[in-house]
Amino acid sequence: MSNFGGLTDEQPATPEIQDICAKMKHHVEEKANQKYGIFIAIKYKTQVVAGTNYFIKVHVGGDDYIHIRVFQSLPCHGLKLELDGLQKNKTLQDPITYF
Repeated sequence: MSNFGGLTDEQPATPEIQDICAKMKHHVEEKANQKYGIFIAIKYKTQVVAGTNYFIKVHVGGDDYIHIRVFQSLPCHGLKLELDGLQKNKTLQDPITYF
């Protein structure tokens, strides 16, 4: 559990986190200007703001990983998902940090 605004500890990805990744894959590929054959959520952190930021480590093939930041709005705003950030050239060992 985190304080309001702080990042939680890193946790293994859940089916809910993989679902968020699946919904964001097209947006990530557009922003990264490349296609990913593999797109598997590995670990994540969250940050509670006026909604939730998800910071997700995603395996995209071989030894390649990316970190994505997805914002989910509050229920009163429809729980909409939006890709807010992308970091390429990550490894399995790279910690998930705020970006």
